[in-house]
Amino acid sequence: MNIADIPSVYRILGREYLKHKAPVAELIKVRTNDPFHILVATILSSRTRDETTAKVCNKLFARVKSPADLEKLSIKEIEKLIKPIGFFHTKAKLLHKLPFVLKEKFNGKIPDNIEELCELPGVGRKTANLVTAVAFNKPAICVDVHVHRICNRLGLIKTRTPFETEMKLRKILPRKYWIKWNAYLVSYGQTICKPINPKCFACHIASFCDKTGIKNKL
Repeated sequence: MNIADIPSVYRILGREYLKHKAPVAELIKVRTNDPFHILVATILSSRTRDETTAKVCNKLFARVKSPADLEKLSIKEIEKLIKPIGFFHTKAKLLHKLPFVLKEKFNGKIPDNIEELCELPGVGRKTANLVTAVAFNKPAICVDVHVHRICNRLGLIKTRTPFETEMKLRKILPRKYWIKWNAYLVSYGQTICKPINPKCFACHIASFCDKTGIKNKL
């Protein structure tokens, strides 16, 4: 895949995205359009299947509507609400700290930029980029395992880490594609371009794909 192919691939991925369930952060945006809920859902989704995250979010958000609600809960209470999310013990501790850090540093509000979001407990660049894009509709490139794998598999880039992928995409990907790039590739990575045994026979962007990348199973 070449840089010149990006618009065509983006359009195809956009059409395919409409056929499948949206990633959990996108679903939360549709349901609530609340930056706090989107942030919490993104923290919970790390290393957890979207189906599990969605169920846990429904349970948690029935009780927690705001940082103030979260502040009232103990770590044990949060654990009960978010189990069986992956690493729920650690995530419960992070969520317990969240409202206090928000109050101390940001007057209780969710910041709308990557640098400040990274100051929150449990938030790294991947989460910060996703929240910036999904919650605030601001150009940001969230790179998770799907984005890293597929961009390399296609031959669009040659990088070793998600951070390298983000920095490379910032240089070559037109800004108008940044916000949806993650959602489109996550959806495609979960359904077609899987890490093991990708469904190349059913792939709608196979003609753009670097076959060497597939053989290497990046």
